[in-house]
Amino acid sequence: MKIEERVSLENLQKLKEAFEEFEKNGGRSLDVANFRRLVKKCLGLRGIDEFCTFMQLEFAEKEESIARKKEVNFILPATVTEISHGEPVLNIRSAPDNTVITVREDGTINYWSPELKLKRSKTVFDRPLNRTPKWVTDFTTMSQYNKLILGTGDREIQLYELSSLEPYCQVSGLETVPLRLDYCGTDIDECIILYGDDQGSVNVLIIKSVGEILRTWKKLPKVENIPNIGLESALLSDNISFIHWKVHDDWVTQIKYYDCIRAVISTSNHENSALVVGCTVGTTNVEQQMKEIKEICKDGKLKKGPVIIGPPQKRAEWDQTVFRVYKGVKTYDFCKDHNLLVTGGMDRIIRMWNPYVPGKPTGILRGHTAPVFYLHISSEDSRIYSVSSDNTVKIWDIQDQSCLFTANPKATRIRGDVFACHFAPALKTLYIATDSLAYLSLRIKPQPQPHLIVSHKEPVLCCRYNNEFRQVVSCTEGSVVKVWDYEKGNQVFEFCGAHDDSSITCMAFDNSGRRLVTGGRDGCLKIWNFNNGHCLRTLKKEGDSDEVSDCIYVTMNRNRYVMAVGWDRRIDIYFDQADDLHHVQKPQLHWQDDLRRGHKEDILCIAQCPPNLLATGSYDGEIIVWNMVSGHIYCRLRTPLPQDCSTVAGIDKSVSKVMFLKNCAKKNESTSSLVSSGPQGYINFWNLLNGGKHMGTFQASRLKLNITSIAVSADNLFLYAADQAGYVYVYNIQQYALQGPEQESPKMVNYWRAHLSNVTSLEIIDEDKIILSSSTDCTVRLWSMDGEFIGTFGQPEPWNIYTKNSWKHPAIPYEILVDPLSMPVHQVLQGESSVLDVINNGHNDSDATKPEPQCLQKFPRVLISDENINEEINKVHYPQGCGKRLRHEIYKDMNKPPNHGGPKAYHMLKCFEVNEAPSSYKKPDLSAAGTDPFLSNDTDNNSKDVL
Repeated sequence: MKIEERVSLENLQKLKEAFEEFEKNGGRSLDVANFRRLVKKCLGLRGIDEFCTFMQLEFAEKEESIARKKEVNFILPATVTEISHGEPVLNIRSAPDNTVITVREDGTINYWSPELKLKRSKTVFDRPLNRTPKWVTDFTTMSQYNKLILGTGDREIQLYELSSLEPYCQVSGLETVPLRLDYCGTDIDECIILYGDDQGSVNVLIIKSVGEILRTWKKLPKVENIPNIGLESALLSDNISFIHWKVHDDWVTQIKYYDCIRAVISTSNHENSALVVGCTVGTTNVEQQMKEIKEICKDGKLKKGPVIIGPPQKRAEWDQTVFRVYKGVKTYDFCKDHNLLVTGGMDRIIRMWNPYVPGKPTGILRGHTAPVFYLHISSEDSRIYSVSSDNTVKIWDIQDQSCLFTANPKATRIRGDVFACHFAPALKTLYIATDSLAYLSLRIKPQPQPHLIVSHKEPVLCCRYNNEFRQVVSCTEGSVVKVWDYEKGNQVFEFCGAHDDSSITCMAFDNSGRRLVTGGRDGCLKIWNFNNGHCLRTLKKEGDSDEVSDCIYVTMNRNRYVMAVGWDRRIDIYFDQADDLHHVQKPQLHWQDDLRRGHKEDILCIAQCPPNLLATGSYDGEIIVWNMVSGHIYCRLRTPLPQDCSTVAGIDKSVSKVMFLKNCAKKNESTSSLVSSGPQGYINFWNLLNGGKHMGTFQASRLKLNITSIAVSADNLFLYAADQAGYVYVYNIQQYALQGPEQESPKMVNYWRAHLSNVTSLEIIDEDKIILSSSTDCTVRLWSMDGEFIGTFGQPEPWNIYTKNSWKHPAIPYEILVDPLSMPVHQVLQGESSVLDVINNGHNDSDATKPEPQCLQKFPRVLISDENINEEINKVHYPQGCGKRLRHEIYKDMNKPPNHGGPKAYHMLKCFEVNEAPSSYKKPDLSAAGTDPFLSNDTDNNSKDVL
């Protein structure tokens, strides 16, 4: 007996209570001896190795399932755009319209489309003849004011129009060279421009009334064709403040202001000040501001004389947080949502930090073999993107701190030294600048529309109900197996890659319901413990294997088999033996009749009727019924073609589904005992006695599409058929084809559209009177036997199959409601008749047998012609007028009650006989004229008092 069969829920409950009791007694951890003792005592097992192995396999598969959900990769190779030889690209940034902006060291600014198609290029620096040309150190965008900011080697900050790249103004006379630039809008018409320099200082320029300041600077005299103002002159304005801090002992490698934490984060290659999180103003500047306030209070106003920029000051210890990192920090990124700071540098290690705990990193990511050049945190999908100087790109998971994807230079085909990188979150694209420009786009899995609910991301090819665990198992084209809670609709478990990259085409359960058998397009069958995703056995033929189309699990006498059919046109039989220790098992020898007289085309379906009958259907329309004991052919059936297409070439004759009417087959009477699908939506009934006999056929699909799945209720009362358009039809077959060939169709009881496309599975759960269906539209759904919509597996709101109030009924899936194919079939829509014909006739020919409504039987039918309609239109005229009178005339008729047809109001008037008036008259008695019988005496008295 297997471990999962020996351990019950009560045993596991005892084990849980034993662990809790051990913890209450003060024990914090279990050694091996105590663990063995508790497991033996609670589970009653001789050894614990088997139990531990079982648990390890279960959790390992769950871990792999979670890892598969997080799979991510870039589209390889990268798309590379060659650029002209010249100075290196300093930085890459994105504009609000997703335009990619690059700036080269010589001042060449390029605008690119997201696909790196050059949109515009301009060199903003002139090339002087007698002196060294200017060079750019960094750039950033000031999108709020449509400006582009450049830092130059001449200690200038230049502003250009972002749209036209025309020079706007510049601030010159900086104390140091601005190596790294950043801009941030802090409030309405307020901003911060900050830069890090080659002295390790952080310089902060705080500007208020930005629009007015920029317009003022625009009017200043030009220097080298650009309006210019010196830094000291700019600081004379009350709206501008300048603060510079001595932060690092090496030049600044990266700097950025984060308004969400009101702090500046800067980095350098100096170990003791590798990364510093500090304020912009600080305590020292507050003291200076207090002095200025005192002067204002004393003199009435502050006399602001010439500004002298002194040496940079150091922040107070409580104004900054210092992170010490081995070999310094070359790049970093910060995320407020995850409260995460990541750093990378020359030591090739990516460190994860809590921004308020500088002592020790919370995580270390190893894997790069070269210095880390670029880092980006994607908060929405909890990932870290990193690029090293050898052009290796990696994607990391923040929660698991594991590498999800690696692309080496051979895969990306990116060559040369890395100069700049940029990840555009809106485009999910990583841009890399080397000797050329390249981009890597994230491979985005197709996401369902937000108003659509799907069970899988790929088409569902099969699903089955498991009565043992009250679960539903579904398999997809992407080789994904999902286990669902049947009673609530929630997902219980999932495992992927069941047949590697091949689709899962069929499935079955063993008799115990504890094992799952799947067949795939790789030609293999696999037996699973579907509760933990562990593959117990692989069933495969030698050599190349063709696709498996269908499979069943069969018990005959005391033997158990897995039987499969497919494109090899043979019936493969595998013994299911518990003592077989081989993981890969080969099939038994084929039946001789199968080899000599079997199917000539691909076998598409298989069905079994205990004790010994087996039916298979093939692509050419042939059905063969087999005797499983002898392996001989019991009878051979040929699917008839419909009369209207018997001479049409190329018609699809395939039999996609066969099913035994088991109650009839066991009685061995001259009634129909086999049902099969046929061409153009037909269903055929067969009697298997005396070589087989065709008992009846009818077109089940209203749209004349092939029937893809069939299910029959346990009492053989109703047949459910589903077609390629997603419709489910219900027919009453209780009295159909019992005595002989039928000429008429059985009565259609109901029909509804369950899916948008091909229904791949249809199963009746008789005990609950529930219908289970799956489709290539990626959904698995439950319905009542009357077609009431219960829900889609995977929907946010769970259901209870025993509580109708929790069902989706009377709602139907949104995508079905709006699909044009869900429109009702009508003769006008099909073009068979005109609207006037329908109005005049009142009903179509197909409704001729239906009785006319009783309310219309008393009145003659009114015929309407085109002349009547034209005459009515000519009667409608509007007077020559305007204003309110014209509007009244137009809307006067619109406010009349609508005429929905049928009898008019005067038709419904009742007639009464009028009595003849008497010839003599009596004088009326007027004595009671002044009295009111409804007024009491008290009322009369009160009335008199009032008067």
